[in-house]
Amino acid sequence: MISATGFKLFPHPILSVIIFAVWLLLWNQVTIGYVTLGVITALTLPLFARRFWPDSPRVIRYGPLLTYGVVFLWDIIVANVNVAILILKPNSSLEPTFLEIPLDIEHPFLITILANTITLTPGTVSSNVAGDYQTLLVHCLDCEDPDEEIARIKARYEDRLEEIFE
Repeated sequence: MISATGFKLFPHPILSVIIFAVWLLLWNQVTIGYVTLGVITALTLPLFARRFWPDSPRVIRYGPLLTYGVVFLWDIIVANVNVAILILKPNSSLEPTFLEIPLDIEHPFLITILANTITLTPGTVSSNVAGDYQTLLVHCLDCEDPDEEIARIKARYEDRLEEIFE
């Protein structure tokens, strides 16, 4: 973005847009004051946070990023319904399972996004990343076929992350 002697004024533009949108949603009002404070917050927070992401990968394809967001939101809705059915169904027999997902992505930032995506989807929790960053341990509330679930996570999330980021 705009640079002044190597100092990026907008280090994470997508993060700024997300912060601004969340700011307005939290206040539930669109007034000059809230918009102004939202813009200030959205532009300054990434400046302070940029030192925590010294080598974060760049988004190279925005179409797949949008698709990832839609798929992720859809999966959250479907998982909420499935978990509610599992919990409310009398005499339901859950099959909790730990999955060891072999990772193709190597960058810690992308592994974090993948782990957070899995954790934010009801019914699954990312538990651990192996020290060599090659395996992600995930707990599933109900999993009939572990191999199928691993393939689904890799296809829906990991493959898309590889496509989105540099």
